[in-house]
Amino acid sequence: MDVGLVHRFLSEDSYWAKGISYELVDHSLANSFCIGAFIDGRQVAFGRVITDYTTFGWFADFFVVPAHRGKGISKMMLSFILDQPWSKRLRRMMLNTSDAHGLYRQFQFQELSRPAGLLEIYRPNVHLQTQE
Repeated sequence: MDVGLVHRFLSEDSYWAKGISYELVDHSLANSFCIGAFIDGRQVAFGRVITDYTTFGWFADFFVVPAHRGKGISKMMLSFILDQPWSKRLRRMMLNTSDAHGLYRQFQFQELSRPAGLLEIYRPNVHLQTQE
């Protein structure tokens, strides 16, 4: 993966990780199942799944650089992940998006079946604090 590209997109262009440090991005990739799309040797898309490869997967940081959007790249990436043997046995797959519901619904993602059963600690800007 082109960690520099992934970091630039997440820290400068994403709505969910603006300002995130290179070190946090690099560490997050090292601890996830990562996928990228490449054209002529250059990375144009990225996504990752935070998973135990057995029961649960959280889809995160998916993006396609603007010049390559609308070409089906996200669909190819999601299809590839969902075709993996480990992915087929996951009991729950989740994600959070503000703008790509239509894409993910094509892959059977839907609103929470039991939202009252899910709890969270939400700290959207923790990546901007000094990390020790």
